[in-house]
Formats: sequence, structure tokens, C-alpha cells
Amino acid sequence: MKFESRSHWSSELGREMFFNVYGHAGKPVIVFPSSGGSHHEFGNFGMIDACRSFIERGIIQIYTPDSVDNESWLAKHKSAHDMALAHNAYDRYIMNELVPLIRYESQWQDGLMVTGCSMGGFHAVNFGLRHPDAFDMVIALSGVYDARFFTHEFYDDQAVYFNSPIDYIWGQNNPDALERYRQNHYIVAVAQGAWEEQHIADTQRLQQAFNAKHIPAWFDYWGADMPHDWITWRAQMPYFLGKLEEHRLI
Repeated sequence: MKFESRSHWSSELGREMFFNVYGHAGKPVIVFPSSGGSHHEFGNFGMIDACRSFIERGIIQIYTPDSVDNESWLAKHKSAHDMALAHNAYDRYIMNELVPLIRYESQWQDGLMVTGCSMGGFHAVNFGLRHPDAFDMVIALSGVYDARFFTHEFYDDQAVYFNSPIDYIWGQNNPDALERYRQNHYIVAVAQGAWEEQHIADTQRLQQAFNAKHIPAWFDYWGADMPHDWITWRAQMPYFLGKLEEHRLI
């Protein structure tokens, strides 16, 4: 398997940003780490090995950027507004710097995939819904989708609102935006074992919002024997990739 550990300067964040690249060809996939995780996390916890077949056959190529969660949603000393502003800088980094780099290097002009586990699942859904023209496929595993999980009540602060998928999907009434969503592919999965209670509740709430807006998506609830942990996600990720390949979507 082709592997590169790399970095580049981000003018949006004012620092060197690190990322790994796994694979030589295929649909580019951006993987967001779990809470405060690094660009090594997906590989260190066996997720690359779980997806190895798809990478080696050139079905997908995986990019694993660092997060800035410790400066945004996990920075409990900040106000909700400042948390959101820090995340929005990361959003600009991904969209203005990392995505163009991926497109240039891979010569991929179609939609990219975003994915992640736990907090990475939140990011995957949020990026996928905020930028549906760039990301036409989302696989979110055991995420939370309400920004109040990080900020508590944010009193309609618009910077936070537009990073809270459960809120802004309900408020989305633009027919062009909704039609774009309906053309994309969303897989939102959660297990029902230990430590998944809040993630089940948020998955159900997101499903209600998608249904109300007539956005097709696959919401999948796995067994009570499967915890909020990597052992579950190592089973889920190749399963969903296999289904996408089976239906010739990747």
C-alpha cells in the first residue's frame, strides 16, 4: 500500500498542518479524527487495515488530516461563539487548502467522501451538509449532531447554529440546497451497546430531520453487543464501503 506522512502550511490556521495519505487511486476520502485526535489515529486503531482491500485495489484513497478540536469544540474555557469561530477557521482550511490539494494531486473532479468515528462522525455530517457540492458521500459512525453537546445552550448564535446539523437541517427550506442533498449519499450508523446512548439519540433526531426534509439516507442501528469503540467501527467501515462498491457508487 502506498503511504505518505506529510504536512503543509495553512494560512487559514497559521500553522503547519499534518496529514497522512493511504493509497494510490480511487475516490478521495477525508477522515476526521475522533475527539482531539491526530492524523495517525485512523491507522493506529486498525481502521486502515480494516479498509486495506479497498485502498490496495484503488477503490478509495484516504487522507487523514489533524483536528483542531482542542481549540474549538473541546475548548471549554471559550464561549460557544468563539468555539464556532475556531472551527470555522478549520472549515476554511479543509475547503480552501486541503480539498484543492487533493483535487490537484489526484486529478479527481467528482465529489469526495467524508467520514469519521465519534466526533469525526459529527465532522463528517457537518462538512457533508455544509458543502454538499464538494462532498457527495458521507459515512458517519457513532456521531453526535447537535452542537449543544459541546457548547450547551448557544442562544441562537448563528456561528454555532450553522455548525449544528440537527438545527440547520430543520431550518433548510431552500429547494436548490435540498435537491443537492437528495442527490448525495448519506450513511449514518450507530451501535446500541455501551457508551452509545447520546449517539443513538442524536442519530434518531438527525433521521427525523432527514425524513422531514425528504432527504434519502441510510440510518443503520447495530447491535446491543457493539460498544462505542474501535472494535465496532472496524467492522462498520469496510461493511459500508463494500455496500457502496456493490452498488457501483465507488
